[in-house]
Amino acid sequence: MAELMNEKTKKELKRVLGKLRDRIEIVYFTQENACPSCNEQQHLLEAVAKLADKITLKVYDFIKDSEQATKLGIDKIPGTAVIGTNDYGIRFYGLTAGYEFQSLIETILMIADGKSGLSPELEEMITRVDEPVHIEVMTTLTCPYCPRAVHAAQQLAMVNENIRADMVESVEFPQLAQRYAVTGTPKTVINETHSFVGAMGVDRVYLEVLKAVNPQEYKRIEEAIREAHGHRHVRKAEPGHEYDIIIIGGGTAAMSAAIYAVRKALDVLLIAKDLGGQITYTAMVDNYLGLPSIEGKEMVEQFVMHMEQFPIAENLGANVVEVQKKKETFSVTTENEKKFSAKSIIYCAGKEYGRLGVPGEERFMGRGVAFCATCDAPLYRDKKVAVVGGGNSAFTSVRDLLNFAREIHLVHRRDTFTADPSLVKEIEQAKNVRIHTNHVVQEIIGDNELTGIRIQSVDGKERHDLGVDGVFLEIGLTPNSAPVKNLVKLNERNEIIVDKDNTTSTPGFYAAGDVTDITEKQIIIAAGEGAKAALAAYGYLVEKKLVARKAVIDSWQQ
Repeated sequence: MAELMNEKTKKELKRVLGKLRDRIEIVYFTQENACPSCNEQQHLLEAVAKLADKITLKVYDFIKDSEQATKLGIDKIPGTAVIGTNDYGIRFYGLTAGYEFQSLIETILMIADGKSGLSPELEEMITRVDEPVHIEVMTTLTCPYCPRAVHAAQQLAMVNENIRADMVESVEFPQLAQRYAVTGTPKTVINETHSFVGAMGVDRVYLEVLKAVNPQEYKRIEEAIREAHGHRHVRKAEPGHEYDIIIIGGGTAAMSAAIYAVRKALDVLLIAKDLGGQITYTAMVDNYLGLPSIEGKEMVEQFVMHMEQFPIAENLGANVVEVQKKKETFSVTTENEKKFSAKSIIYCAGKEYGRLGVPGEERFMGRGVAFCATCDAPLYRDKKVAVVGGGNSAFTSVRDLLNFAREIHLVHRRDTFTADPSLVKEIEQAKNVRIHTNHVVQEIIGDNELTGIRIQSVDGKERHDLGVDGVFLEIGLTPNSAPVKNLVKLNERNEIIVDKDNTTSTPGFYAAGDVTDITEKQIIIAAGEGAKAALAAYGYLVEKKLVARKAVIDSWQQ
């Protein structure tokens, strides 16, 4: 404390804080003998308050004054609220010493001035956020970059009353740091589900907020920014135009195929409901060469930005429902009845989640029955949930829920698991997991809301109900091959049968990724399969003299 508030520091702070325009009230919550840093934080705040007449400090006991703590949204200690003429929802949790002393002073100055310091244009954009947003910036006191991240979050909170901004000192709250997988600071967490590492400018943080609460608006703005900087060259699809290749699907295989095809100077159209595929539902990817420990959504962003640097045509928002071939031309129909044609097809439509087909499943779909624990785990804090399945996806879902759910039931129809042994061991050792092998779900129970599941042993001798608030289905994926079932040969699992060069039973029709009969379903394999399919399709078009042979281009702009 003496080092922080030496005479020179006090003199300078007194000069700066003496110019405050509005009064500042610092509200501090502590508890006697509750935490080692509680007294330190109180002494620091008392010292700051003595330096300016316009700063007052109020100290409350977190337990005795719990009503006041609840009113201000203080949920842990040491907790500090800085309030001016308005309460902007700006909070500090932990000691505001070290580099975070700078954050505290900057906050006082900003709130007293009543201005965010942002441009009117950016402020206007921020005010459009109409969803509740809770930003937590995980910091350490030795991080020189953390104050910038904290200040950016607080500027957003100043502008929009729907946004709250917390500084959280990671060492003081290790359980929260563990839940958010904090391995580097600053780490900014938005609504407990979306996060990024590093200190960004306010405009980038605003985009990250949009990504978390309004993905469509984020996509629109982010695409416009890339186009303005010359980094996006996507064209709109033309229904009356015949393309060299139509790529069906929006996952890894499809985007890889698109890059390889357009670099052969082919006229390419990509059709998909949306971009990303199964990676969108993956929390973390650790096994993709060159991109260690990358979040699934971030990986999708990088793939999309790479692909859209090239002049491909896109038709997003609708799935393909039928593909036909007449002579040398393929016809593709989407679910919104748009029709497109091409000289060849690369089919990368992937797979979709399997269903149980039991009473109550459809009724509670999206209202308690879900497929993505990565997305929805925070919704089940201190609740009971069930996960159905026995493979990697099921066990990964259980792992995603460990730090949130009070009790997790894993239901599997067999007595052995197909998940990785290390993952099985981790889940079997978890204290809040109950495993029900040799059982199946018979019904999902509830009146107006889901209240449980009815499970039965596979031999029919046992049946009982489990009280749960949510159910995650991880029982496999079904190939999206229905639109082409009358055009190409499928195996017994309805996967498209492909040769080593991704050819199918129909000339000019190629397939890649999880929709095919390749044994392993991995991101890196899908990328390779998409590239192979594009090269094979190019060879077919040249051989049939449907296109002229063209050199691979390093830059289509030259």
